Amino acid sequence: MVCPRCISAVETTLTELNIRFSKVHLGEVYLIKSLSDEQKLNLKSKLQKQGFELLGDKKNMLLEKIKNTIIHIVHHQNDPHKIGNLSSQLPELIGHSYPYLSSLFSEKEGITLERYLILQKIEKAKELLSYSELNVSEISYQLNYSSSQHLSRQFKSVTGMSPSDFIKQKKTKRKPLDNVK
Repeated sequence: MVCPRCISAVETTLTELNIRFSKVHLGEVYLIKSLSDEQKLNLKSKLQKQGFELLGDKKNMLLEKIKNTIIHIVHHQNDPHKIGNLSSQLPELIGHSYPYLSSLFSEKEGITLERYLILQKIEKAKELLSYSELNVSEISYQLNYSSSQHLSRQFKSVTGMSPSDFIKQKKTKRKPLDNVK
């Protein structure tokens, strides 16, 4: 779950299935009591129809927590200085050492945490460029790039086009945040 609408959809599904919960966060549901096998199957089926996955494996749950934390860092907070520096932020926010989180992420996803951060930042840059309210320099500041040239180089490396070419294109080729790889 990577957005408020996702959380709302999961809450609705839980309510429809009469599954009592205390809260739903990005990637996490806190249940009042354990589910029966039948409830788990029903929940899994309904969630899959909505494009969600029920995670049970602790490593997969941790992987989702890592992704959701990075998405939150890039897309849902307004302090540019908090974007980046994963080696200090992730252990503090998730409660595991950075080498462990980095190794797990690379093993499961096939890319590094830093690469995933870059891909998320480029998706955010695409979003901001499509609004046409900020220029590349302002966007580079918002995403904690050292310069607009640095953002432009990474943007071209990831998308194959410059930010200005992206703006000129009428179609904005954005990806859902949970599909960024």
